[in-house]
Amino acid sequence: MAESSRTVPSLDLLRGFESAARNLNFTKAADELFLTQSAISRQIKTLEERLGVRLFVRQRRGLLLTHEGDRLFRAVQGALRQMQEAVDSLSERGNTQRITVTATMGFCSLWLIPRLGEFHRACPEVDVRIAANDKVLNLDRERIDVSVRYCPADTAPKGALWLFDEQITPVCSPALIAQSGKPLRGPHDLQNYVLLHLDDPDNPSAWLSWSTWLDAAGTPGLKPAGALRFNYFDQIVRAALARQGIALGRLPLVQDLVNDGSLVMPFEAGTATGRAYWVVQAGFARGRPEVERFIEWIAMQAAADAQATASLAEKTTVNPRSAADARQIRSSPH
Repeated sequence: MAESSRTVPSLDLLRGFESAARNLNFTKAADELFLTQSAISRQIKTLEERLGVRLFVRQRRGLLLTHEGDRLFRAVQGALRQMQEAVDSLSERGNTQRITVTATMGFCSLWLIPRLGEFHRACPEVDVRIAANDKVLNLDRERIDVSVRYCPADTAPKGALWLFDEQITPVCSPALIAQSGKPLRGPHDLQNYVLLHLDDPDNPSAWLSWSTWLDAAGTPGLKPAGALRFNYFDQIVRAALARQGIALGRLPLVQDLVNDGSLVMPFEAGTATGRAYWVVQAGFARGRPEVERFIEWIAMQAAADAQATASLAEKTTVNPRSAADARQIRSSPH
């Protein structure tokens, strides 16, 4: 047991690393954990020396996780979440009502989690557990109350509630354009920039590829200044925020980052992917008030985002699914 304890980094080191990796910023991590920036830097250095690998690529323009760093980040996040869940389950929670929600990792990290504070303020008695997973889970078998599915309309589960359609458009940090000194007025200007690619062999998504978008934009075969490839969409967004290149932004997943100016859409017009997000409720969860409140809340949040991106529908290079389509469909069972 003593030997095992010496091989596992301390919880303080792992918490410092998780915060720095999530924020991609040592100063923000320090503020979050009530430490100094130098203390966080020392923690990361100690952890890297302990593990014998580099966890971050330190660049003048910011931080980027290495492959090893990203692997550790996801493992530590999951472990910390499990620890918190275990502590919560052992605590006296009175009449707290619990619901479990699953969705893709990109949807959870970029759209759902930033909004959960609003739901908690509206329904403080409801405890929400997020089970992010890019695989389609069997809700009844996994005892998951609600799922947000990402798929075309004709494959949406029976009784699914439509949230919003998806559009894609290039996005980047405004600082990237400013520091490059090169124009970005049209798709042909992408040749002067690094493009950030989604490259996930387990979940190939041709409709989210740069080659598909460039073909639709009338610039097939364009050769960019470089390429970086990632297997998760939230990694691409973090790289775009760190001024590493230009990403294909998925609206409305990156809508908040566009609204607050962290990212910009240099070309404005979006391209419809033919896919949408749908809410599916497990059979065993029907009739539970806390589940109904959550579904009502997420539908209201989605409606607000749909309004924010409605102007893009008139500019799409591929026409989106008609708004006259039924918002609640009945097709194949989940």
